Amino acid sequence: MGDPRPRTVGELKASGYRTRTVKEEMRANLVRKLRRGETLFDGVRGYGETVIPQIVNAVLARHDFILLGLRGQAKSRILRQLVELLDEATPILAGSEVNDDPLHPISKHARVLLAEMGDEAPLEWVDRDHRYVEKLATPDVTIADIIGDVDPIKAARGGHILADELTIHYGLLPRANRGIFAINELPDLAGKIQVGLFNILQEGDVQVKGYPIRLALDVMMVFTANPEDYTARGKIITPLKDRIGAEIRTHYPEEIEIGMEITDQEAWTARDCVDVRVPDFVAETVELIAFLARQDKRVDQRSGVSQRMPIAVTETIVSNAERRALRLDEQVAVPRISDLYSALPAITGKMELEYEGEMHGHDKIARELIQGAAARCFDRRGGGADVDEIVEYFETGGALQVGEDASGEACVRGFETVPGLLELVETLGLAPGDAAEGLRAAACELVLEALVAQRRISRSSGSYVRARHEGPSQGKGYKGFDPMGGLNLG
Repeated sequence: MGDPRPRTVGELKASGYRTRTVKEEMRANLVRKLRRGETLFDGVRGYGETVIPQIVNAVLARHDFILLGLRGQAKSRILRQLVELLDEATPILAGSEVNDDPLHPISKHARVLLAEMGDEAPLEWVDRDHRYVEKLATPDVTIADIIGDVDPIKAARGGHILADELTIHYGLLPRANRGIFAINELPDLAGKIQVGLFNILQEGDVQVKGYPIRLALDVMMVFTANPEDYTARGKIITPLKDRIGAEIRTHYPEEIEIGMEITDQEAWTARDCVDVRVPDFVAETVELIAFLARQDKRVDQRSGVSQRMPIAVTETIVSNAERRALRLDEQVAVPRISDLYSALPAITGKMELEYEGEMHGHDKIARELIQGAAARCFDRRGGGADVDEIVEYFETGGALQVGEDASGEACVRGFETVPGLLELVETLGLAPGDAAEGLRAAACELVLEALVAQRRISRSSGSYVRARHEGPSQGKGYKGFDPMGGLNLG
């Protein structure tokens, strides 16, 4: 069966086709989705009560908008999903570089085609994905890149004079006509380019350099920016900022559980060599590393700590557990707390430090974040648990060597020598008695790492030993954060 869609302008007219602006089109499709209760922005979590309602309001109001937030807050993902609010396909005049509406053309190519062929002028159908144009703003972007310029080669090949409109090489913005034009990191765009965008928002058209013509473009314009960019690398010119309909602030996950859902969704943990099982308390500890880093005064909060940190850490600890399982010929890989130290490069590479932090160093801060996260996880799951028997073992000269590459079974045999340790993890529900040895080993490491953060025992190169205190430091965490204190992390 052939394609039932109109193939000529005449057939399109006969079908009752009515021209709509792209903002009217997006609004109508959004209204339909809202009435049907369909999910908006699938895979974007934690914004259901904050960001998404504001975006819905902007689209319903037919506003251009900007997403303002730190790195790793799903800004680009949201913009790319706006295409779901466009029709599945839309008709354009065949050969048009600017998606000319068959009933209201704006380019000379389209006008000439209609003048010559009338209702027999052929159509093409453009799917929604090809109606989204995205550009990363950089200081070297030119007017020609965004708007367009003369193309001497096109003039020579077509036998046109340079003043002829047919010699225009259209930039990204005209090519986004009847679609969505997105600019990431708007403040990085040179001021004169922003003036060109301002003209679009104010007048609804654009003038191509060197040509006495104006193109009445139909575009939904959306932007992203980092708040720091207003002063660090550039700024949004005031007239442009004033014309953007809505400024929507994004944010990092406000609850640990939401962050864990995002990380679980995005991290690559399904490996083809072994079966991977990430204990929920290990996943929680990973997420807490990011939460604590976002509130540590030694970390530059203006730069932010991206959600990509826990994602990268999760993938790294899974890889470390996978490597261990392959070496030991095990079929199941279970990441443990000790594996977090193998992910130091994934942590240090995603933190910008303040001056005080630079004095301490990335590596030291990352290690303290791991210990603090383990302590907070243990506190959330077993706050008030009696650990005196465990601590007493180390205070009376006991020591425990935990090998990073040791099997879960070997680790559990070592943990059995610490009175009350295995019983505690069972009591807290971290690892029932019938749990796999890898899970029991991971649970025991969580308890011990929490005691290290409290400075009740000491850890060095995989060995847990008696703590050596200088002054009343018991129960305290690293500088700037008390892991058992009153910080509310949801």
